[in-house]
Amino acid sequence: MAYPTVSAPYGFKPINRIDGMPYAGATRLIPIASSYNTAIFNGDLVQVVTGGTCEKFTGTTTGGTVGVFIGVQYINSLSQFTPAQYYPGTSVTSAVAIVVDDPMAAFKVVSTDGSSVVAAAARAVVGSNLSVIQGTGNTTTGDSGQSILGSSTATTAALPIRVIDVVTETKTATDSFVELVVKLNTHQYNNTTGV
Repeated sequence: MAYPTVSAPYGFKPINRIDGMPYAGATRLIPIASSYNTAIFNGDLVQVVTGGTCEKFTGTTTGGTVGVFIGVQYINSLSQFTPAQYYPGTSVTSAVAIVVDDPMAAFKVVSTDGSSVVAAAARAVVGSNLSVIQGTGNTTTGDSGQSILGSSTATTAALPIRVIDVVTETKTATDSFVELVVKLNTHQYNNTTGV
């Protein structure tokens, strides 16, 4: 049986909850500061910063995240209301991020090497904590370029991602998985310190 090919990262895609419940599509609207000029793509990890606004998570091995960005709504330079798959970072006002912020959400993500090239991981990665590879978002599709570094397995509590399963539908060999099921290990809602 031929499996679908995964040729590049696409960010984090919500698939269900870690308790086995289906993902029902619940999201939260979090404002983006009018001065924020970094693009945020569908599937990017995001965080709440001082002031209560949403920004792209740019960390790799440490830092808290509030969830995954799946879209935005804003007023464009022509004063038109615009729903979009990614936040362009310029020439917009009144931007609001649409974020999957459930601390129990599970996400599908691509395993890559340090250069964002797809690199399979063995099933032994399940239970490990991993670092994030930032990659480059795609302005044509609106998809994120974020992935996880499959070779960065560790028990370090500060690593932002925890692997909870593998995706068998896209395995490339008996013990070679290019997509993993993960949860946010350092979710901001579980951080008792706050921002």
